Amino acid sequence: MRPIWSAIVYTGQFSLAQEITDDTYFYGDSPPVYPSPEGKGVGQWAQAYAKAKAFVAKLTIEEKTNLTTGYSDTDNTCSGNIIAIPRLGFPGLCVSDAGNGLRDTDYVSSYPNGISVGASWNKKLAHDRGTYMGAEFKRKGVNTILGPVVGPLGRVVAGGRNWEGFTNDPYLNGMLVANTVTGAQGSGVQTCVKHYIGNEQETNRNPEVNSAGVATQSVSSNIDDTTLHELYLWPFQEAVKAGTASIMCSYNRVNNSYSCQNSKILNGLLKTELGFEGYVMSDWGAQHGGVASANAGLDMVMPNSVLWGQNLTTAVKNGSVKASRLNDMATRIMAAWYLLDQSEGVSSPGIGMKTMTTPHQRVIGISHESSNTILDGAIEGHVLVKNSKNALPMKSPQLVSVFGYDAQVPLWASQYGTITPNQYSAIYNNGTMFTAGGSGKNSPAYVLSPFDAISERAYQGGGSVYWDFSRPDPPVDPTSDACVVFINAWASEGSDRPALRDDFSDGLVLNVAANCSNTIVVIHNAGTRLVDVFQDHPNVTAIIYAHLPGQDTGRGLAMILYGDVSPSGRLPYTVAKNESDYGHLLNATQPEGEFALFSQSNFTEGQFIDYRYFDAHHITPRYEFGFGLSYSKFSYSNLHVQLKGSPSPYPAKASVQPGGNPHLFDVVATASVQVTNSGGMDAMDVPQLYVGFPGPNQPVKQLRAFEKVQIAKGQSTTVTFSLRRKDLSVWDAEAQQWMIPSGTHNIWVGASSRDLPLHTTLTVSGKGYGGSKRAGM
Repeated sequence: MRPIWSAIVYTGQFSLAQEITDDTYFYGDSPPVYPSPEGKGVGQWAQAYAKAKAFVAKLTIEEKTNLTTGYSDTDNTCSGNIIAIPRLGFPGLCVSDAGNGLRDTDYVSSYPNGISVGASWNKKLAHDRGTYMGAEFKRKGVNTILGPVVGPLGRVVAGGRNWEGFTNDPYLNGMLVANTVTGAQGSGVQTCVKHYIGNEQETNRNPEVNSAGVATQSVSSNIDDTTLHELYLWPFQEAVKAGTASIMCSYNRVNNSYSCQNSKILNGLLKTELGFEGYVMSDWGAQHGGVASANAGLDMVMPNSVLWGQNLTTAVKNGSVKASRLNDMATRIMAAWYLLDQSEGVSSPGIGMKTMTTPHQRVIGISHESSNTILDGAIEGHVLVKNSKNALPMKSPQLVSVFGYDAQVPLWASQYGTITPNQYSAIYNNGTMFTAGGSGKNSPAYVLSPFDAISERAYQGGGSVYWDFSRPDPPVDPTSDACVVFINAWASEGSDRPALRDDFSDGLVLNVAANCSNTIVVIHNAGTRLVDVFQDHPNVTAIIYAHLPGQDTGRGLAMILYGDVSPSGRLPYTVAKNESDYGHLLNATQPEGEFALFSQSNFTEGQFIDYRYFDAHHITPRYEFGFGLSYSKFSYSNLHVQLKGSPSPYPAKASVQPGGNPHLFDVVATASVQVTNSGGMDAMDVPQLYVGFPGPNQPVKQLRAFEKVQIAKGQSTTVTFSLRRKDLSVWDAEAQQWMIPSGTHNIWVGASSRDLPLHTTLTVSGKGYGGSKRAGM
């Protein structure tokens, strides 16, 4: 048998002429793990499991299989449904999409998208957003939110769905997803954290028929064990620890086994190592085998599967799938229902019609209680990266000129229509881009556009506004106090982005800047957007990454532009100077050569993505991960770090709880730093703590703590960080455990990944580093 890792990286065993046509070539790349472990009902799941087992004991085989097999209902807006069991009082389930709010219905809010939450670096905001969003889903009759998203992590910079997730960093991702899960489930709806795992590109995410008429398989994300644990599994582990009811398996293959029938990642990692007690749901159409997926750990298929339903009943009756496996599938699904008390106080599943133009019952999801969180999210997701000549905040401007296709209210409330200007598919030309495309978008209760918000400010202050939303070289009034140019960077599920910039938008900025000495650029971006074409233009005085702020996009921006609040967002990704700076991580893998029918995406960079990649290759970014400007000024002093006793290299043995060994989450060290606001404005800051681990093959630094704090002008505060065992550990692939390596741990604290004025060390004695081997699955 070929060594697993050599199989994954394919270092030239065959000539290019030998096209692989049979997937038996890949057998063994992902080791089998059977049987699928049964849920144990530990911790907070205990009572729910007791109720679920009692319920499932009353079911026929056919009713159990119906619980596992979703369907599409033409009479409601649910993305998927589970059929009711009237004789036992079970009303069925409604599961629905969920990027920035409930999709395909009315009377719901558009919250800031994942990328904006990531840019906020605010754990409480993530929690509150989850709470209020969850409450809206519940009022609309939805049992399960199909989110939040932590996969893709953002390995492929031009990935089409990066904006649905929070960030490229696993630690920041983990903190925000955990708070989102606890917030949403606190409102009584289940979360389904997705897409598990290695779902890092849209290109070839599903089987296709190529130009030669030959069927190709989904791309395989080939990930070694260490990289999987330290990057891609990390946020899922935090979600499981937080109690997520469900996990969605993805379209791609992992080490050449389809995710939804990959026993290693489902039975082995998720249900055994992480102790996941909820149910695994397939992405839509991601099931490729009936018996195979059931035995590998899939619990619910969506939607309209021909492989389950009656065929699953047959498989149980003939012994291909054990009755105990079906019982566990049904029990996990019902345990989640009981865990969230959905037997009480949930509206009938799926209130609302497929087509909103059809007469239907009015069900109000929105609530005034969420308004502050929606606005705060819009504000805090803005990242100011340039502010020369004190351009911002604007000071009682008499004339503000507004330019660009992104300034006005969208032409369609649903954002389903599209107009592509001059063949530039990289932008959204239908108005301001408050969300992006695919299943992650929704229709807002309202949208206050940037232009409308600026016009309202002009009315209040007795000023004037000039505008031109369409011309690429608009006339500019030279007496303008400020010229605000709105551009965007579009992305959508189903395809990866063609580029990280576009000529149309860059040309618009340059044309305005040529005639306006105070040009402020606002970018609504669904992912990384490069700015070097206009970054150093002397008349471009300010640049704001506005991300995807939701329905309060204009109000939030205006409060920043006019100085009501200081910008407090920080970049959740790295902005390069050139696309080439990202190397092979820029674009998606294409099927080619001997693997034309079985596309192979080899994660040979290991942990070295985003800022880890730039550090390792000594590349200076345009704007680094964690960077963002404020209207005030902050300084850091008095860094203190202390270990709690002498932690052992490995955690003490313990019964697995949701999230894994509970001792991984023990606090083993604390750090504190004094942060001073020496500027002239009350503002929020985000002190960040990074760790550099001893041993080979480690990134220069990794984010391991952060806090967001409000500090009055002229005041100081002490910020304390808690470092858990997991945060100071690396994955030991040989021991198959997290390990605190012995040696000197470098600790930095500062304002970004490259602005770290404070440094100290922690010295840990014990077992030498044993995790240098990038072992395979």
